[in-house]
Order: sequence, then structure tokens, then C-alpha cells
Amino acid sequence: MYKCEREDEILALLSETGYATVEYLSAKMNISASSIRRDLKNLEERGLVKRSYGGVKIAESGGRRIPFDLRSHENSAQKKQIAKAALSLIGEGDTIFLDGSSSACFVAELLPSVGGVTVITNGLYALGRLSEYDVKAYSTGGMSSPENRGVLVGGYTQDFLRRMRADVAVISVQAVAADGNLYDCYAEEVAVRNLMLAGAKKKILLCDSSKLGKTSTFWQGNAKDFDYVVSDTDLRRFFEEPEPEKYILA
Repeated sequence: MYKCEREDEILALLSETGYATVEYLSAKMNISASSIRRDLKNLEERGLVKRSYGGVKIAESGGRRIPFDLRSHENSAQKKQIAKAALSLIGEGDTIFLDGSSSACFVAELLPSVGGVTVITNGLYALGRLSEYDVKAYSTGGMSSPENRGVLVGGYTQDFLRRMRADVAVISVQAVAADGNLYDCYAEEVAVRNLMLAGAKKKILLCDSSKLGKTSTFWQGNAKDFDYVVSDTDLRRFFEEPEPEKYILA
């Protein structure tokens, strides 16, 4: 197996497991531990993985595309805290826009406890969660994103959202810079979120601490454009001129 093939297989395995030891990768790929360590060193130098004592995980990066299944396991405890705090901002009978982010999916799991809500989402995973409960949920329709398979995007999705209005929009992004600017690596998802935000009375941003101080390719607006920003860290310390009442500590 060539070096580039080994590295691709290592990344594929880490995308499935989230974390692996050198011994696990060696046994799984039938390659010596010393070769695995050399490959990991090269991958770390390229910013693709992060090594720790005895193991390795996919490196966090605002500009890199990470599969939904891996993202949903990253910082899951923090995301659950954030989802619980965000739930307090949603009222009985509200109509809610939910984007296709893993953070919003955690909110979807809690929404059955809020009476009479209607959910509109382009997230297939969130829709799947909601279909297990007595929650009125609408899919935006559209094309499964070739970049992020668990999300619906494109013209049909956007046309649907232009005709809809909601009480609340709940979204997340991949990166939040120190000046409050928001970024994501999926251009079509940025367009979908913009329509959700434009059609909602209340705008909520979910932001776990791993996203802070980073940038990515496509601009999604600024934290100041939101009514509430919910995080697992005190964002009043992060932003230079925050509005204290809008930052919710989970």
C-alpha cells in the first residue's frame, strides 16, 4: 500500500471512530506500528489529525469538511448542554426553523418536550429524530448535498423557505472569529441558513467552544445579528464588545 493510500485509509477510519490508538490502526490496516506513527506525524504536520498520548483523532478545523456522524460525536456533551439551554428560548406552539447542523440535531431530540411546536428543517438526521415522536415536522425538500449528505440544499430548498415564516430559527456554524464573524465551509448551507434567518422573528446561534477563534471559507454573518448566542463558555470574555443579555451560558 502506497503512503498516500495509507493516509487516506487512516483518515477514513478516524472519520468512523472519532479516535483510535496506534495499535488499533496497525491491526486494522495490517501495517507496522512504526509505519503508522510516521504517517500520523505527516498527517499532523498537515493539520489533518491531532495526536495525543497513545492515540489520534481528526483535527478540529473550521475550514475542513467533516462527516456528520463524526461531528455529532465531537463535543457531544457540550452540544447537549447547549441544546438544553436553547430549549428555554423556545415557546409552546412555536414554529421553528432548524438547520442541518449536528448542534441543531441535539435540539431536535429535546423538542418533543415542548408542546405544540412545528419544525421546519433541511436536516435529514433531525427529521429522523423528530419522526419518532408526535411532533409536526416538515422537510424543506431539495437535493441531498453532495458535500454533506445529511443536509438538503439547492434551489428547491431555497424556494420552499422563501414561502415560510417561523417564530424561531436555530442554527450553528463551523467557525466563530474573535470579531464575531461567522463562517462555514459549505456554501449552499450558508444560503439556506440565510433564508431561515430572514424568515424568523427570533434568531438563535448555537456555538460550542471548539468553534471559537476560527474562520472558514464562507461568511455567514455576525453574532451581533442574533437575538441569542448559546454556548458552553462565557462569550462575554471572548467578544470585545458583547451585549451581555444575549449571551446564554449553558
